[in-house]
Amino acid sequence: MALSPPVSVVAYVYQDPLLEPDVTPIAWGQPLDRIYWDRGDRTQLAQLLQDCHTGSITLLVLRRLKDLGDTVTAISECCWQLHQLGVQICSLAAVPPNGVPTGVPLSPAEVLRSLAADPPQVHGQAIQRGHARNRLQAIPPPGKAPYGYRRRKDRYVVDRATAPVVKDFFEQFLLYGSLRRAVRYLQQKYGKRIAVSTGRRWLTHPVYRGDLAYRQGEIIPDTHPALLSREEAAQVDRLLRRNRRLPPRTASAPRSLAGLVFCGECQCPFRTVQVTAPRRAQTYVYLRPAACPHRPHCPSLRYEQVLEKTIAAVCQELPVAVAGLSNAGLEQMRQQLTTAQSQKQAILAQLPSLVMQGILDEETAALRAYKVRNELATLQMQQAQLPPPNLTTIAQTVSLPQFWLDLSEVERRFYLREFIQQIQIIRSNHVLSDRLSSEAWQIRLVFIF
Repeated sequence: MALSPPVSVVAYVYQDPLLEPDVTPIAWGQPLDRIYWDRGDRTQLAQLLQDCHTGSITLLVLRRLKDLGDTVTAISECCWQLHQLGVQICSLAAVPPNGVPTGVPLSPAEVLRSLAADPPQVHGQAIQRGHARNRLQAIPPPGKAPYGYRRRKDRYVVDRATAPVVKDFFEQFLLYGSLRRAVRYLQQKYGKRIAVSTGRRWLTHPVYRGDLAYRQGEIIPDTHPALLSREEAAQVDRLLRRNRRLPPRTASAPRSLAGLVFCGECQCPFRTVQVTAPRRAQTYVYLRPAACPHRPHCPSLRYEQVLEKTIAAVCQELPVAVAGLSNAGLEQMRQQLTTAQSQKQAILAQLPSLVMQGILDEETAALRAYKVRNELATLQMQQAQLPPPNLTTIAQTVSLPQFWLDLSEVERRFYLREFIQQIQIIRSNHVLSDRLSSEAWQIRLVFIF
């Protein structure tokens, strides 16, 4: 009977599934005959010590000395036992004592000095494990509950006193698309003073969408009642992305064309200017170039004329632009995301039966459920970023001239920025003058999609 070749160099890895769910590939720096790997307990470490009694192991390579135990005493006893068995220890993350380079075998005295320089944080790891167990059970993170919620046992519940304030804030932002206006509205109606950064955090925080977000960036969906529905959250994200392209003051400007009009040749933005005649109550609104490089500069345009041509162009060009989109591709992508979410939901439904059958233990099932819920939240975010499925119906409604007649300037601003990225002024002739008739220039719409 042929004997197996003797083992000389081995490695040992300990993985705490609560604190270290995934271990990246390790560069050991030398060929290994075997790797002992523990996950949660240290049964393989006991097997390693038993194999060391045969005298076939001469060198043990570790990621860190902390893998041998949870306390300094346990690590020291294990290292001393290995030293008595003639096994040298090499730690890739040991603190080099007295100039000893990292990655070389350590003597027992050097092991103790390395542990003294970087001892295991037993108390801190216990707290981290407790937080990790709470994450697996979808328990809210420690700290005060967000405004609009109260903490009750292991979940958030809606605070009836403050939740209407948050909901009204969301409604104002969805109605007018202006963050600063919504912040001012809270102060005027409820006397609730918040910073603009706080309002932006309310709009983007997963907790108001019924999800839990942890410091690691992981999101667990549908853990408590939401103050913002999925459809409203998708609209909020689109509004924030749209306003991000505009200057801060332009995003809340009262005029619907603010921040949208540009020169088609020099790309100079046009500003909205309101002027009055001496001793007259009537006001005139113009679109004036901000910093035109031409001399003389691009002429100012009557605001009403540009608005009329913009509405006429939208009614004519928007249905064609929407029809040109790859509806089949969008529908296929939406169907793929829906199918993937259904598969994740099916996995979550199977986990309790696997635990009852003894195939999975409760801790492994909880880790798997946590990971699947996080993946499910990612799929939901990707689906929310897609254009609305009823885009064709919306385009047909917006393309009616009567639709624009009954809207205020703020409402027109909402719909124009929803579809248009730029309104470019194209002059019919290349002669620059202080004034141009409405026949001497045209507009060109640049849609977002």
